[in-house]
Amino acid sequence: MAITVKDVAKKAGVATSTVSRVINDHPSISETTKKKVRKVMDDLGYVPNMTARNLGKRTSNAVGVILPPLDSKERLGNPFYLEIMEAINDEARLYDMTTAIATAKSFELLLENVKRMHLQKQVDGFILVYSDSADPVIEYLYENQIPFTLIGQPYQHENNIVYVDNDNQLLGKQATEFLIQNGHKNILFVTNTTHESLYFERYFGYQKALMLNQFPPFPSVVLEKPEDYLTFNDTLAKTNATALVVIDDIFALRTMQLAEMYGYSIPDDLSVVSFNNSIFSTLTHPYLTSIDIDISELGRMAMQKLREIIHDELSSGVRMVIPHKLIKRETVIPLAE
Repeated sequence: MAITVKDVAKKAGVATSTVSRVINDHPSISETTKKKVRKVMDDLGYVPNMTARNLGKRTSNAVGVILPPLDSKERLGNPFYLEIMEAINDEARLYDMTTAIATAKSFELLLENVKRMHLQKQVDGFILVYSDSADPVIEYLYENQIPFTLIGQPYQHENNIVYVDNDNQLLGKQATEFLIQNGHKNILFVTNTTHESLYFERYFGYQKALMLNQFPPFPSVVLEKPEDYLTFNDTLAKTNATALVVIDDIFALRTMQLAEMYGYSIPDDLSVVSFNNSIFSTLTHPYLTSIDIDISELGRMAMQKLREIIHDELSSGVRMVIPHKLIKRETVIPLAE
């Protein structure tokens, strides 16, 4: 039989409201009474109901993790989101906090979900795990002064937003430089998104590496619509491409399959470098050369900084940069002279 507040109150010789105030550490209760009630709670093995406690404190001890609209199979299956949620959840557990997920198939519905979670006080703050130029959610959070952190680089208010990110421009530059070091100069940047911050940064880095080596960068190869896939073979032929930098691991596998369908062999005809170092990088042969962005640390730091904001320990904008490293595998070989 579960021990209740009434049981504690009866044994301690106080009112149930007093027990509730002790649970919430209310200043109106003396330290002597608090010690007495807490000893009874320990003796009886009473565990406070955190939901009831948080309602009394007007807090939820929960954070909302906001995912981007999951409007494609690549996004639905992208292990980045699962890994980042696991890291956030592990860190939240250290603070006796829980996590709730906000997701939808469109930004409009996503904003509705976030508003509902905030207005119903389901969470104390939010972590955005993406940065998208079309996103109305971040502006809602910013304008309403709702505690939040961002994984990624904001498009505006950079000096006022707390965000955790890799140096994505450097990632794009180093991925491209690795291919250049292996003798490649006709290198394409392939992506399935053109409105996320990491796309712009990684593509800028790609351009920078080629220009610094006096090679011409190409326009990014965008494979978003079915008709884009039909022209991919023509693009490879026209550019005489020998290597690809692809936006992330899961899309790199799709791109490699497409290239092989058109008769290209990986890595003999096309070398490939990608990002995230996810589980997909070693699921099929050849194993994918990928840049590890330390997803766990991104999630951990975002949660840590959000907790500081919620407890008024951090107010102004802060940028946290998480280190990365290139994992060499089988999809890059030196270009034969």
